[in-house]
Amino acid sequence: MRVTLQEILGFKKRGERFPMLTAYDYPTAKVVDEAGVPLILVGDSLGNVVLGYDSTVFVTMDVMIHHTAAVVRGARRALVVGDMPFMSYQTGTVTALENAARFLREAGAQAVKLEGGEIMAETIKALVDRGIPVMGHIGFTPQSAYQIGQRVQGRSIDAAEKLVRDAHAVEDAGAFAVVLELVPSELAKLITERLTIPTIGIGAGPDCDSQVQVVSDMLGLYTDFVPRHAKQFAHLADDMRSAVTTYSESVREGSFPTEENGSSLKDEVLTELEARLRKGAG
Repeated sequence: MRVTLQEILGFKKRGERFPMLTAYDYPTAKVVDEAGVPLILVGDSLGNVVLGYDSTVFVTMDVMIHHTAAVVRGARRALVVGDMPFMSYQTGTVTALENAARFLREAGAQAVKLEGGEIMAETIKALVDRGIPVMGHIGFTPQSAYQIGQRVQGRSIDAAEKLVRDAHAVEDAGAFAVVLELVPSELAKLITERLTIPTIGIGAGPDCDSQVQVVSDMLGLYTDFVPRHAKQFAHLADDMRSAVTTYSESVREGSFPTEENGSSLKDEVLTELEARLRKGAG
């Protein structure tokens, strides 16, 4: 049975920390789901770690729907959140509603995530009022990286106070959780204590209700850039490189494939075939 919004909110009420991971395809989602992770985000970070772009702004709705549907097919229990890409919701509530509905109707997601605090409160409320669960995202917002740069947010008194207002605005608008990205630990702790919905940290210290990591970072699969806030719990890029090298050597030396990796004709079929080929050649 799939995890519900009430279960996610229940973690916060009980003071029980819980993990969240991204996934972008069926096999990864299946493994993450089977490991018991209750929340999976199909992040627009796939633009970087899957498609090789240098920014998330190049990711389209069609791409997000494609990948989200694959993740939903792989995750039978986790609540799947589709990340609304750049300019799929910023131009107004009508556009936001249409695109958010695509995540639920076409991809099978159970919720959507969008970036922005006070400025997006009206949009969040419009989605929630129409039955679309929303996860907020404040602090460093990757879709605004060209404007704000890739740096920690909320270090000055004014900026910190604004992030507190953003967090409350997201909660008041009806979001069921909010991501805090690249926020000083003390500020993230303060926000977490003030909200009744779960905070999900990424580069926001140890005191958030949940933590999210890009699965490619956590597994050591994406090595072009390793964020400071990421921890590699495995080194799959090294394992894959070793496996590919071994495979290549096996092909070159003729040790793969063997008879065990193929199939055979029955002796009588082979004998008859050879006879017919000889007859045809004569």
